Amino acid sequence: MARSLDGLVLSPVADQAPGQVGTRTRFTYHERDGRIWAEYEGGDIVHGHLVGTRDADTLDFRYVQLKQDGTTYSGHCVSAVTELPDGRVRLDETWEWESLRGSGTSVVEELTG
Repeated sequence: MARSLDGLVLSPVADQAPGQVGTRTRFTYHERDGRIWAEYEGGDIVHGHLVGTRDADTLDFRYVQLKQDGTTYSGHCVSAVTELPDGRVRLDETWEWESLRGSGTSVVEELTG
């Protein structure tokens, strides 16, 4: 099992659709006893929160976010946690909106320094 996400800061490796999570977004993760949660912001996202569970190297969570224009969105995501050769954590995500149409995949990686 990859190491704990507690206290890690991760960021997408590529921009998603305009107005959504992108390379300027920062996720600060917390983990305790199989529970995970995170706060995120940056780019077009003013505030975002996610909450869910971790079972071995699989995360299952729901997210909600507030954008700069005042709109809110929510969805569901399942992520595979892996450790990169340099020791950083990577999440390969499969997500779907619940508040609007759409789904996709993304990759976020631990930032250093």
